[in-house]
Amino acid sequence: MTLLEGILLAFLLICAISVSVTRNLLASIIIFMCFSLIMSVIWLTLEAPDLSITEAAVGAGVTSLLFFATLKKIHAIKAEDDKKREDDSGDEK
Repeated sequence: MTLLEGILLAFLLICAISVSVTRNLLASIIIFMCFSLIMSVIWLTLEAPDLSITEAAVGAGVTSLLFFATLKKIHAIKAEDDKKREDDSGDEK
């Protein structure tokens, strides 16, 4: 194992552990994106460029965008619910 492979594996392990420990959803998505990019570099060092491109496009790109969109949608729904509750509680007073 070369030094580069060891460093990449260490970063991969750190990303995997920190994604499972982090409670902040936005931070988890960003860490997952880094995990996918590191995995892409590992596939490239293993001389599998097709898997590397797929991991970069799907893992870091599309999946992260879907996570960001979902997170935005959840916050939008939560904000609407909070606004409804405030309106309802204001009517009762």
